[in-house]
Amino acid sequence: MAHFVRTILSRCVPIAVVLLTAQPAFAALDIGDTAPKFTANAALGGKTFRYSLAEALAKGPVVVYFFPAADSADCSIEAHAFAEATDKFAALGATVIGVSADDIGTLSKFSVRACQSRFPVASDESKTVIQGFDALMQTRPDFANRLSYMISSDGKVAYYYQNLNPDKHVERMLEAVRALQKAPAR
Repeated sequence: MAHFVRTILSRCVPIAVVLLTAQPAFAALDIGDTAPKFTANAALGGKTFRYSLAEALAKGPVVVYFFPAADSADCSIEAHAFAEATDKFAALGATVIGVSADDIGTLSKFSVRACQSRFPVASDESKTVIQGFDALMQTRPDFANRLSYMISSDGKVAYYYQNLNPDKHVERMLEAVRALQKAPAR
């Protein structure tokens, strides 16, 4: 009997340990969490500059959206959609910044082609910003996941949306900005 128990435990315990220590496939910052402040090299209209989330938040809410790779089909679709909605975000007092692990040269070109020179995109080759926002793609850790955050001007996460399909990110972020405006002041 003791041999049977040891055999069962030797086979089951490793599985139990794996199940108990397994990380979730996705873990976004939660609503109400303080968003990590960051500065990064960014591009807007092909020109590079130093972007500061703290400076942007001083002017109003910010949509920080992460995307896997510039010039890929879905990332171009998403960037184009954010570019088309830039005036809607501005009318609500919000700005947009895209972030990926692409180098600044690639993003400089992407900022013109896909972003239509309407909003900046930041380079995070070290992935420190991506990791700080829990936006690292688990299955392909060289890339950011497709994840959008609505950060209120007090620096708190007001909403987030994660989906590899780029179609709903802009719509969800616009809804979040509208909801933020309607929320009573604290």
